[in-house]
Amino acid sequence: MKIEQIYTGCLAQGAYYIESSGEVAIIDPLREVQPYIERAEKDGAKIKYIFETHFHADFVSGHVTLSKETGAPIVYGPHANPSFDAIIASDGQVFKLGDISIQVLHTPGHTMESTTYLLKDETGKDHAIFSGDTLFLGDVGRPDLAQKAANMTQDDLAGLLFDSLRNKIMPLSDDITVYPAHGAGSACGKNMMKETVDTLGNQKKVNYALRADMTKEEFIKEVTDGLLPPPKYFPLNVKMNKEGYEDIADVLDRGTTALDPDAFEAMANETGAVVLDVRHQDDFVKGHIPRSIFIGLNGDFAPWVGALIADTEQPLLLVTPEGMEEEAITRLSRVGFDATIGILEGGFEAWKKAGKDYDTINSVSAEEAKPQIENKQMPVFDVRKESEYLSEHAVNAENTPLDFINDYMGEFPKEKTFFVHCAGGYRSVIAESILKSRGIHNFVDIGGGFGAMKNAGIPSTDYVCPTTL
Repeated sequence: MKIEQIYTGCLAQGAYYIESSGEVAIIDPLREVQPYIERAEKDGAKIKYIFETHFHADFVSGHVTLSKETGAPIVYGPHANPSFDAIIASDGQVFKLGDISIQVLHTPGHTMESTTYLLKDETGKDHAIFSGDTLFLGDVGRPDLAQKAANMTQDDLAGLLFDSLRNKIMPLSDDITVYPAHGAGSACGKNMMKETVDTLGNQKKVNYALRADMTKEEFIKEVTDGLLPPPKYFPLNVKMNKEGYEDIADVLDRGTTALDPDAFEAMANETGAVVLDVRHQDDFVKGHIPRSIFIGLNGDFAPWVGALIADTEQPLLLVTPEGMEEEAITRLSRVGFDATIGILEGGFEAWKKAGKDYDTINSVSAEEAKPQIENKQMPVFDVRKESEYLSEHAVNAENTPLDFINDYMGEFPKEKTFFVHCAGGYRSVIAESILKSRGIHNFVDIGGGFGAMKNAGIPSTDYVCPTTL
């Protein structure tokens, strides 16, 4: 028996490859499926089943394409109603895989169809659970993302999740392994651990949601407390996962259309496409196409695209580092953004050589900014998450989180120059590109963000551990 966790850091997502005696199961695959096919071929094995834990909201699964390529059926738990052919398993149903078996445990709460898959080894002993978004390490799935029935509330779903955990998962042996669908950084939970694998016994000790003495009312209150609004692209991804989607090969073929600077400019003007610049933030600061939006591949690229562009059908034109065109389009497609219609041939350097207008961002070091901040000569806007800001921030800085920057547009001074910073420089440049696209140019970026500001001795509030907030 082989179990391989295929973890994608950008999405904080775990897919799983399980092989026994020449038969393979894939759980929650990513959009690009060729690596799974090649992995099975390397093992001399055949993909027999594709298991989906639920209709994912934060990424587009590769289940439809993988089934088409391999002939393997897609398996969902009870209450799933996809538009394509699939096995809708009953609670307790068992699927044989070589010498092992996988049992369906219906665990509604995150969504109504949410299912945990219990793997039993060749002796029939419980070995591991693939818990999807039902149980994370240190947390559980948020109960506010499901496509709810008319009479189901967030609290109702949280109550179902409480029952699922206590009736289906907590009675299992402490020594079984927990393989969740997500880790720290995912918007599908609140306080996930950075680890991606653990034992159920340890989770019973450290996970607040598995406290043995917890009442259902306490669980509902704690699970629903402090939930931020989900990104706007989440329902669109659910729809794609439920109804199907375009083959990624076609998305890549269309998206990699190379356009010279004149054609690129004409296409942007004719289509209303967003020009998305995915280079490093330092390169964007030095020069970029006017009104382009920066979201760099070197950070949490796909989630930020989803959160800030939101509309998966928005046409996109890309400015990429050389050789990173397919990488950018693939990562966009993982969160359902399939409408890339071209790339700038030759990159930004070709734009400059063609004599096209370009813009820059005024950036200073933390040491240069220090006197003006300490003398309160220029306002400071911190675009980190609220929890980061509350934990520690520069004295007198205002918090305008990047996640909700559109709600804060009225907070930025119209004429007076102001500073913008994040933790290290990635998110502040995203925010600044959005400000510039809205006609706001009277700001200065603090290079290196809050980390550099602390090192420069800029006064900050007392540190508070984020876990206590």
